[in-house]
Amino acid sequence: MPAKSSTKPPRKTSPKPRKSKVFTISLPPDLAKRAEAIAKSESRTMSELFRDAFRAYQATQTREWLDELRAYAATRNPHGYTEKDIPRLIKEVRAEMRAQREAKVRRAG
Repeated sequence: MPAKSSTKPPRKTSPKPRKSKVFTISLPPDLAKRAEAIAKSESRTMSELFRDAFRAYQATQTREWLDELRAYAATRNPHGYTEKDIPRLIKEVRAEMRAQREAKVRRAG
């Protein structure tokens, strides 16, 4: 009787886990056709197209947020002070605070 071969079938290895997350999205037919046409004309996948679209959207949102922040910041310096004005302003505020303390002591005394 021939000896039994102990060769085992090769063990299946699990595929590497995805590095990207998969999303399912829905588009109206007209928008889907336009997206597919753009992807085809640029020789890109739909995933590449949507990744770039998201990046552009994110950049636009960031620019809008920064514009709003700049507009707000402009209202916080109505006198147009610069960094060079800081030492003088500190001296003025400290002198004013000192004068208030001294006036309070005189009134109490």
